[in-house]
Amino acid sequence: MRRTGANSDKMSFLNRTMVNFRERKTSSKVTFVVLILLYIGFSVYMPFVGSSQKVFDVFGKKMPFSSCTGVLSSLLSISLIFMVVFYGKLGYWTALTLSLLQFPQQIVNIIRAPVLAGLPGIFSNILIIITITVIYRNQKRSSEAQRKLHDQAVTDTLTGLPNRFACSVYLDQLIAKRNQFALVSIDLNNFKGINDMMGHAAGDQVLKAVAERWKAVVGSETGTETLIGRISGDEFVLFIQGYNEEEEVNQTIRRFRDELEKPLTVNEVDYHLQASFGYAKYPMDATTHDSLITYADVAMNKAKSSGGARTVVRFTRDLLSYEHELEIEQQIRSALEEDRVFYHLQPQFNIDHQLRGFEALARIRDKDGKLISPGEFIPVAEKTGLVSRIDSAVFRKAASFFGDVVRRSGSDITLSVNISVQHMMKNNFIAEVKSILEECKVPANQVEIEITESIMIDSAENAFKCLDALKQMGLRIAIDDFGTGYSSLSYLNRMSADLLKVDKAFIDQMNATDSSRKYVAAIISIGHIMNLEVIAEGVEEGDQMETLRDIGCDFIQGFIWGRPMPPEEAEKLIA
Repeated sequence: MRRTGANSDKMSFLNRTMVNFRERKTSSKVTFVVLILLYIGFSVYMPFVGSSQKVFDVFGKKMPFSSCTGVLSSLLSISLIFMVVFYGKLGYWTALTLSLLQFPQQIVNIIRAPVLAGLPGIFSNILIIITITVIYRNQKRSSEAQRKLHDQAVTDTLTGLPNRFACSVYLDQLIAKRNQFALVSIDLNNFKGINDMMGHAAGDQVLKAVAERWKAVVGSETGTETLIGRISGDEFVLFIQGYNEEEEVNQTIRRFRDELEKPLTVNEVDYHLQASFGYAKYPMDATTHDSLITYADVAMNKAKSSGGARTVVRFTRDLLSYEHELEIEQQIRSALEEDRVFYHLQPQFNIDHQLRGFEALARIRDKDGKLISPGEFIPVAEKTGLVSRIDSAVFRKAASFFGDVVRRSGSDITLSVNISVQHMMKNNFIAEVKSILEECKVPANQVEIEITESIMIDSAENAFKCLDALKQMGLRIAIDDFGTGYSSLSYLNRMSADLLKVDKAFIDQMNATDSSRKYVAAIISIGHIMNLEVIAEGVEEGDQMETLRDIGCDFIQGFIWGRPMPPEEAEKLIA
């Protein structure tokens, strides 16, 4: 068991962090000893130089050795100043002691001498003491100012916890040690509501109170070594070390969770807080700085989407696909709210290349204006129940354009729109279709509703009732992706459909083997036997076109004759 004090841990952490951030005086001890020895040597040698009667030549002139006394005195002063500048407190007290030790000898010399020749030396010594003291005090003030700046650089000013920069450096230090640890991403649930309802000042007070509680947990006996930091807003990060089993990590996280969930009173207002916790472990889950942070966030987001409260999630690889789905879901919701769902129209032609109509295809842009692939957003929309809202948005916008074009051109072309099973099974679906047709003034007999065979699996009887209602309104029904589902021919006979759509997967393989060609021909024959027209999707090659013509396909849709296009371009085809 390892006990960790909150304040001492924080200070030692900040000191470790600032090693990489602060400019330090790192002169060696050897140099310090050399300076002391030089000072002592100069001090011992200087009286002999001063009393010497010898002379030496300098550029042809005779100079007495005693004239070097001033030079040695300057070197003594310089060595003392160097001690203070490069060695701080130790250097100052050493220099001060050496200077004070000069006074007894200087006083003795004055008493012995018949004149006061040594008096200037005393004043010089006093001056050097004043100089080193001033230097030391200024240096001390500067160091204190730097320390405050450095503390601010690694400390969150609101809570006093290590900030994002400090946590980032600490994470690098832990990775460098190569000892196992857990990185926990924490996000307070619904904290925005506190800021919105009570104000940011109250929110700040709540964050400070939460930080104090968690500091107390760090300082308690948790069985592990922990450090908590604030990243931004209501986001925190927790480091856990010194554990042996997975359960110890979870127990530590629960200690922080339980402390948070205790009733909190700030300014006579009671708050009941909860948070989402997700974590990744080094080196089992990730070994790099960025991946650890990303994976911990992924786990936290999973916990939040699962309800957040009392849920602790550890990162697993399958969460990466979940995280991507979550991102796509958020983009879909944002696009729906900000009206960034739109449509393109792909033309459909008969076998003689005459325009039959258009299929409206959903499109979405992200906040940066980039298209999100339908292959990405449609499965997520179906999974999350958002596909009904996309259907409605595309249906309404396409019908508005189509109604206007039909009124102006008098064309009898068809608008085909995709409707999901979820959407069709809604109680208000029929009323919604009626509303769109009336608002957009679109002839019902020129609108085709595309459904898939899977509707028969989910609720056959309800589906039949809905389809009958649509037929009574005059709309056409198309069975999309025919041959890929599980409906029987009896279902197909009861569906009152008008059109079969042969899936692109069959068209792609149609000319690969004779059996594939016969399979497509069989689908077309079944459609014709049941008085249905047949359209082939995804036709891209000339040989596919010829085969479909030979086996009696009625209509063509695909890149060979037309890609999905904006409404403005589609209108040119109609004209």
